[in-house]
Order: sequence, then structure tokens, then C-alpha cells
Amino acid sequence: MEALVNLIPRSTDLWYFLVIDIVITISLLFTLRLISGKMASVSTSDELCAQDNFAFGVSVAGRMLALCIVLSAAAANADQTDYVAAALSVLLYGLVGLLLIKVGRILHDKIILHRLDKEALIKDRNTGIALVDSASSIATALIISSIMSWVKGTDANALFAIFSGFIVTQAILLSTTRIYERRFKDGNQSGSFQRSLTKGQMALAIQHSGHLLGTAIVVSAASNMLIYNPVGYVSNLTGWLIIGMAFNILLVLLVWVAKRLVLAGLNIAQEVYQQHNVGVASIEMALSVGVALIVRGLVI
Repeated sequence: MEALVNLIPRSTDLWYFLVIDIVITISLLFTLRLISGKMASVSTSDELCAQDNFAFGVSVAGRMLALCIVLSAAAANADQTDYVAAALSVLLYGLVGLLLIKVGRILHDKIILHRLDKEALIKDRNTGIALVDSASSIATALIISSIMSWVKGTDANALFAIFSGFIVTQAILLSTTRIYERRFKDGNQSGSFQRSLTKGQMALAIQHSGHLLGTAIVVSAASNMLIYNPVGYVSNLTGWLIIGMAFNILLVLLVWVAKRLVLAGLNIAQEVYQQHNVGVASIEMALSVGVALIVRGLVI
């Protein structure tokens, strides 16, 4: 048997830590479900089952996946020699992640997509808006989880670094959205990016979701380029911002080249913006995420 399967030795305590992490995760996911309904002034059970509101389900699913991504980083960094310390660490980071995901959605509503009422549109079954909402939550979680893996411990310095990284996350997602808003305006003179999303243009939502996820993946690579300094409050913030923006610009250029080669002969703007071609938008999303994964893989 040993000749067929060579396992890395693991302590039997691993199963106890797994149970602790799963219990905390399920508890926080249930809390997230309740909060989602309260904030939207609806019953989650009614929206998901009685109303069959797919948009609401997509939005909540994105937030749940985002929370799990954050908790995975918390579990990886938890002290695996003390049950209580491990539980408190995962719970603390889980609550911080839950808070940042919620604050991130508020900032996304008020600053990034400030010209539309996202909650009302999701309640009105706008699946495209829900997809963008889900992608923004996951994008925030991807960067926050990389910062959680980058910092050391759960002290005040680590928490400050995480909150600083969250600010950087929102700044980069804002700049990314504004860049593609300008590109949309150049390729579609008859309408605005946010107004088109409110009309339920699924192709545009898929395309932009790919931009957000690709940006988050490539920005998370900054954790492998920067040295964590517990008291370097300014250097930690500026480091993530500068490296993150540099990687984001690199991603934009590489994706532009990839699209011109892979989708040669296609008028992408016309296909996505005017003809609402979900297939072309899906390919563009795959290129954004795929190129970002390659860039991130090179610096890990």
C-alpha cells in the first residue's frame, strides 16, 4: 500500500481542528444568510423558494463563497497546537471577513456602481446585477484572504494591515470599473455602462465579472512580492497599492493582446455591447481569469 500511496504524515489532531473550522464556518454562513435577508428587507426563504428569485440566490451564493475563501485563509494560519486559540483565530478572522464583505458591498453600491440601486434591482430579479455583485464580493475576498495569509498572527498590527488591504482592494476595483466604463463608452456611444447593467445585459455582466475576478487574482499576487512589516503601516498600504496597480495594468495589457489573438476577426465591442453575445463574453471572462492565474502562478 505504501508503494501506491505516499502520504505526508499528519497529526491525528487535524480532524479535531477540521471539526472546529467546519462548525464555525457553518455558523457564520447561517449568520450571513440571515443578514442578507435583513439588509434587503426580505425573507431569504421566501425569496429563494416561494418567489424563485434566482438573482437573490446568485448574490447570496457569491457572498457565501467569499466568506468561505476568507475562512480558508484563516484556517490555514490558525495555531494548530491549541484548540481554543485556533477556534478564536478562525472566528475572529471570519467575523472580520463577514464585516469587510458587507462593507465592500456598501462601498460597491455607493461609490463604484453609484448610479444604480443594486438591492432593488436584485429584488427585481436582475440576474446580471446579481452576477456582478457576486463577483465583486468574491474579488474582495480573494485579496483579503491573500492579505490574511501574508500577515503574521491576529494582533492589532495584523488587523490594521488587513483593513489597509481592504482599502486598497476597493481602490483598485474602483479604478478597474472606471477603466472599463470608459472603454464601454468608446465602444457604445448610445448608452452608459451602469445603465446597460440595469437593463439586465447578461453578456456585459459576465464580461465585467471576469474583469473583477481577474483583477483580484492578479492583485493577490502582491503577497508574494512584499515583506510584511507589523509596524510598517504606511509601507504596507503603499506597497499593496503600487504593486497591485502595477499588476492590474499588466493584466489589462496582457488580456488585450490575448483577446486580439484568440478572438481575431471578431468585433468584441459589437458582439458584447450591442448584440449581447454571452458566448463571446464568457470567452473574454475566461481569458481575464486565465491570464491572471498565469501571472499569479509566476510569482508564487
